[in-house]
Amino acid sequence: MNTPFFSKVLIANRGEVALRIVRALHDLGIASVAVYADDDAASPHVGAATQAVALGATGPAAYLDGARLLAIAREHGCDAVHPGYGFLSERADFARACADAGLRFIGPTPGQLDLFGDKAQARSLAMRCGVPLMPGTQAAVSLEEAQAFWHSQQGAGIVIKAIGGGGGRGMRAVQSLDELPAAYARCRSEAQAAFGVDGVYVERLMNNARHIEVQVLGDGREVIALGERECTLQRRFQKVVEIAPSPSLPGALRERITTAALTMARAVDYQGLGTFEFLVDLASADLPFVFIECNPRLQVEHTITEEVTGVDLVQAQIALAAGRRLRDIGLDPAAPPTVLGFAIQWRINAETLDAQGNATPGSGTLHRFDLPAGPGVRVDTHGAAGATPSPHYDTLLAKLIVHTRSPRFADALRRSQRALAECRIEGVATNLALLQALAARQEMKSQQVHTRWLESVLPELLIAIKNIAAKAYSTSATWQKDPQIVSEAPEGAVLAPMPARLVQLSVAEGDVVAAGAELAVLEAMKMEHVLLAPHAGRVRRLLAAPGGYLAQGEPLLVLDAAEVAAEALADDAAVHDPEHIRSDLQRVRDRHAFTLDAARPAAVAKRHAQGGRTARENIADLCDEGSFIEYGALAIAAQTRRRSLEDLIANTPADGMVTGIGGINGATFGPEAARAVVMSYDATVLAGTQGMRNHAKTDRMLDIAVAQKLPLVLFSEGGGGRPGDTDSAVLAGLHIHTFARHAALSGQVPVVGIAAGRCFAGNAALLGCSDVIIATRGSNIGMGGPAMIEGGGLGVFKPEQIGPSRVQHANGVIDVLVENEAEAVAAARQYLSYFQGRTPQWTAPDQRTLRSVVPENRLRVYDTRAAMAGLVDEGSLLMLRTGFGAGIHTALARIEGRPVGLIANNPLHLGGAIDAPSADKAARFMQLCNAHGLPLVSLVDTPGFMVGPDVEATAQVRHVSRLFVTAASLRVPYFSVVLRKGYGLGAMGMTAGGFHAPVFTVAWPTGEFGAMGLEGAVRLGFRKELEAQPEGPARDALFAELLARQYANGEAMQMATTLEIDAVIDPADTRAWLARGLASARVAPLAHRFVDTW
Repeated sequence: MNTPFFSKVLIANRGEVALRIVRALHDLGIASVAVYADDDAASPHVGAATQAVALGATGPAAYLDGARLLAIAREHGCDAVHPGYGFLSERADFARACADAGLRFIGPTPGQLDLFGDKAQARSLAMRCGVPLMPGTQAAVSLEEAQAFWHSQQGAGIVIKAIGGGGGRGMRAVQSLDELPAAYARCRSEAQAAFGVDGVYVERLMNNARHIEVQVLGDGREVIALGERECTLQRRFQKVVEIAPSPSLPGALRERITTAALTMARAVDYQGLGTFEFLVDLASADLPFVFIECNPRLQVEHTITEEVTGVDLVQAQIALAAGRRLRDIGLDPAAPPTVLGFAIQWRINAETLDAQGNATPGSGTLHRFDLPAGPGVRVDTHGAAGATPSPHYDTLLAKLIVHTRSPRFADALRRSQRALAECRIEGVATNLALLQALAARQEMKSQQVHTRWLESVLPELLIAIKNIAAKAYSTSATWQKDPQIVSEAPEGAVLAPMPARLVQLSVAEGDVVAAGAELAVLEAMKMEHVLLAPHAGRVRRLLAAPGGYLAQGEPLLVLDAAEVAAEALADDAAVHDPEHIRSDLQRVRDRHAFTLDAARPAAVAKRHAQGGRTARENIADLCDEGSFIEYGALAIAAQTRRRSLEDLIANTPADGMVTGIGGINGATFGPEAARAVVMSYDATVLAGTQGMRNHAKTDRMLDIAVAQKLPLVLFSEGGGGRPGDTDSAVLAGLHIHTFARHAALSGQVPVVGIAAGRCFAGNAALLGCSDVIIATRGSNIGMGGPAMIEGGGLGVFKPEQIGPSRVQHANGVIDVLVENEAEAVAAARQYLSYFQGRTPQWTAPDQRTLRSVVPENRLRVYDTRAAMAGLVDEGSLLMLRTGFGAGIHTALARIEGRPVGLIANNPLHLGGAIDAPSADKAARFMQLCNAHGLPLVSLVDTPGFMVGPDVEATAQVRHVSRLFVTAASLRVPYFSVVLRKGYGLGAMGMTAGGFHAPVFTVAWPTGEFGAMGLEGAVRLGFRKELEAQPEGPARDALFAELLARQYANGEAMQMATTLEIDAVIDPADTRAWLARGLASARVAPLAHRFVDTW
């Protein structure tokens, strides 16, 4: 690159970057023309350039005067303009003006600056190139549109960004809706000041993100990537430390990101230097990286790419602007330079942090400015001892670049620690101690950081900074105001807390203000700061004008306190009236009003006419009064491409799903135990279908339920997936996590599903994952609704023909069948109560009635539900799955207030023999109780497992074996009471696998036992003896005699004598036995996993 490309270049910038460009031009043999503002007259770039021209103005505005700059360039015979970074470097209008003036703008084309300067257009390009994007707007937005986007993100937070520009200016993360109006205003103001364009756009906030940027060069025909830079270490989006290459990026992901950057650059035939920036989430499999923006210019951190590639980026930029090809300057796009070692750039700024993480600019004279040297150390700076940095620009004093050829990042970090320790800066407060504290952190070494990590460890950093500063050289100028300014300030003056530009005055002379009221807005270090009134008072005099620059301690205005104290206090009281509703709060209230039933009287009336209740009515009935807090209330359907915002707000409230956390049974169990996640599809909104946003709401609530171990109640009425959502580039939506997340709750927390009306497809899938399903008699439940069935060519059906309650109750889908939604809510409250703890008050039935439950005639059947009801607290019995598995009853109940699960054989069905449906029912119930820690009580009266050819056709072997594998993994106490028959394998299945498996197995006096049914045992065991008797009375008499002998041998007292059972008890004592057993038994940790036999 020894042949000059231009004869003379004007440098439209200042500070260290201007000096960097001067040096590059000198090395290329090109003359340079520097420009300088009045407060930059002593800056090093002025003396280093071939020529220097005063701009005749002060502060950033001087460097933003494009017409003045072009006039100077023409006057001094320049043929190109180098904009550096910041100021006019990304202004397409300035690039066009350069071309119109016959000057080469050293940077991308005006069209490319237009494209990438408009972040929305850049996002559109990324979308066309198939590059992943974070959800966001495609154009500048109004405040109302930003608020609507906030609501659409379900509390994830958003980022406001300037449409034109970068470097952290005009950019803020917003994680609270209340912060949004002020942040929006500040971003627009900062963007206008920095870039001359006040438009902003918004996108979703990625938490725990890393910031990766790819350095691209293009000659208009070919493009090349010179590796990536890790820019994750930031303070409020302002980069602090940059690293090349990224120490944390996996190779495969690096390749994908680089390919994405090159794809976008090729799509526009990129010219010059450009940095394509991405956010990276290493923990995400679905969206590991997203494009955020392209900065079409030289970057502050270009230095570290130069160190690891050996390419002088500024010289390359100049050569490309002069028309050279990449290959002409030794860069082969097919074989980029090898990246060697690591380089780290540490930004040394004239600023310090306060306890809130706010940066305060340092000011004064650099009495000492000694920077490090030695192998692998480079410093780019415009500072010098004796200089007084202007307070009117950003606070960058120097860039310390440390490089090592070693493949170990730790080596570069260690060299950085040495270089930082060698820095000696006195007279101006700096962030050197912060950089040293960061370099010493273990997270820095391991790179376990994210873009907001610095703020998260700020308290620890401040302590480290204090300790480092205590050992460092004196910084006598730190925090000191100019004594001359202070001495001249009039009494009552409000002083500038930092060197800053006065953006606006928020008061006028004569105004009465309250303490804490906004007085002015100051701009310092690219950010706007609000100056608040230190006390109530009247503004006597304004001492500064907007647009002017203030030194630290310079007075802005005079605020008299004593003369107007009473008036100010009265005004302050009015402002802080607790009943006063501010306009911003009123807007929120007005918006929330659309979500309430009162806003949709016609839809509510129709629902009531059908005999149903609204989602909010059901939740209000379920949750304790005043306990429900709603999540995502302001969501709307994702259909803004086809419907107006007003229409969606009015007609798709909460996107058809009400979600939140409420208290259930708090009066009995207290507020902590009462907490539960509640979700209800709203059948009056888009038929309760599952939209994009209500899926997001569901996912949010399911995550909370898992993390907080909260029960879940789901009102599931609705028609499944919604095809009408258009605000996403999604084809099938089969990638969503909702169903997996919901299913993962099983066994972790109690999950209650409630079905009323029609529940089809996706809604039914979620319902089916519930522990218990409570359904109204008028409900229909099916995996597909009429449209899906007809679409599949399976016939035409009415909704009421699909999965009616009579079918779903009989097949076991419905656990509790009720008449209406009010009963369903009552059943849900009762069901959840068993998992919320012991009740302090209870009433027991007369236990003596248990003595007559089992008939004295052993051949007479009876109802074991009488025994269940007689044993438990009055009113506590909740029967489950009453329509299915008739051979076994299952129920939840309480004994002396303690919740228990009850299992009982049903002699009214097959004489109590256990068939496949009843075994399935009992095994699943055992799993339910085991998962949630409820002790089990088994009331046994069975002749065994059902046998015979017809039964085996039902897969009886597999089904009944479920009782054994389930019982083998129980962690809860198990108690068995044999009421009458305790025969064979069936009785063992009812006693957790064997009579000695439970905490105790006792029998009532009516108990009878045998390895199999005694009649069968006699026929098989005494076949020869019976066949020796002729058929007729003699054989019958022998059979009766042998049977009586077996009964005598197998009666309960004989079993207790041989210790095969623990006791024979008075039925009236059963409850006492159980109460003592429950009081002493403990729930163990979850046991080993098992593979269910069916």
